[in-house]
Amino acid sequence: MADKLRILLIGNGGREHTLAWKLAQSSRVEEIHVVPGNGGTAGVPKCKNIASVSAEDFPALVQYARSNNLNFVVPGPEAPLVAGVTDYFKKNLPDVRVFGPSEAAARMEGSKTFSKDFMKKHNIPTARYENFTSYDSARAHLDQIDYSVVIKADGLAAGKGVIIPQTKQEAEKALKDIMLDKEFGAAGNSVVIEEFLEGDEISILSLSDGKAILSLPPAQDHKRIGDGDTGPNTGGMGTYAPAPVATKDILNEIERTALQPTIKGMRDEGMTFVGCLFTGFMLTKNGPKVLEYNVRFGDPESQSCLTLLKSDLAELMVACTEGTLSSKSMDIAAQSACTVVVAAGGYPGSYPKGTPMQVEDAHEDAGLYYFHAGTSIKDGNLVTSGGRVIAATATGSTLRDAVDNAYKGVQGIKFEGMQYRKDIAHRALR
Repeated sequence: MADKLRILLIGNGGREHTLAWKLAQSSRVEEIHVVPGNGGTAGVPKCKNIASVSAEDFPALVQYARSNNLNFVVPGPEAPLVAGVTDYFKKNLPDVRVFGPSEAAARMEGSKTFSKDFMKKHNIPTARYENFTSYDSARAHLDQIDYSVVIKADGLAAGKGVIIPQTKQEAEKALKDIMLDKEFGAAGNSVVIEEFLEGDEISILSLSDGKAILSLPPAQDHKRIGDGDTGPNTGGMGTYAPAPVATKDILNEIERTALQPTIKGMRDEGMTFVGCLFTGFMLTKNGPKVLEYNVRFGDPESQSCLTLLKSDLAELMVACTEGTLSSKSMDIAAQSACTVVVAAGGYPGSYPKGTPMQVEDAHEDAGLYYFHAGTSIKDGNLVTSGGRVIAATATGSTLRDAVDNAYKGVQGIKFEGMQYRKDIAHRALR
């Protein structure tokens, strides 16, 4: 493939700012065009934000890539992948490489019912479950089981389609909200009702070319809005990596019982996986079990994991698209990282946008980074534009150091109504 990479990076979140920041460090990368980007990507070397093209308009993306001689595409979020952006580029601009799975492979995230059936078929350890398209039969199923459940909308719901009811009444209400009242739209046309698993949750981000796998350090996400894991689920309020609970033995078991069989099963079914497979696990007393698959980098997992990656991310991505990942290795810093997400007041409910904000300079030489998510530049000034606004990420020689440094970083962020959790990594530090 051409020596210099001219990248089209699709998305505007914290994950995309992190990817832009990491890719820009590569000597192979010449330019990164971010569609549409945010207030953070605007300041990354080699990057420019492109607001004139919509991330959902595949013909316009292809036209833009063609007229700007872009030769490598990195779709950040799940929605364009599930909608088939990779196939669209392969068909209309075959010389351009795409780091991301096909539409068929992206169903692993796009449909929870599909992925659960895939796990069952390939003997990948997961919770007991049933899939339902009828509200009445789903409700009847609740009467027939004697275990706590998790209820998942089948389709994409921006990280919010998973309900953990505490009582049977709450479970019935969740089914009604999802299937009858369409709280998540068409994503709730079918649901998975599965057994609630107990244990520590971890996320593994794995690069794959469809055969080989290289995994970043295991991370732990904090989904709920409030300290002590209280309140509603969000897209993620902070992460840390590596999670000490994921020992070397556990990681080996995960690779053997889940990751390798997943990649092989997908290849055997004719949907070879190229890209980043992000697998959520519960470490139960009966071993690690898969909670769900995502088909892209995690947000905010990427912020913690990629600050620990010493290898050239662009080279690894190219190897994935060329099928040569087995010749590569991943060099990880012997440190810990912590990310604290700062959100708008009111999130995950309704929240204001356009709030002016100030962010101090990052001190990357000292291991402090700011990754923007819901920010934009308006009349030359930085303003909020989303629910999860910005994250402070820090590295340290110990997890305690990384956590303390990340919270020092939060002090450098100022905007009205800002909220954040004060207890990121509490499980590891308890």
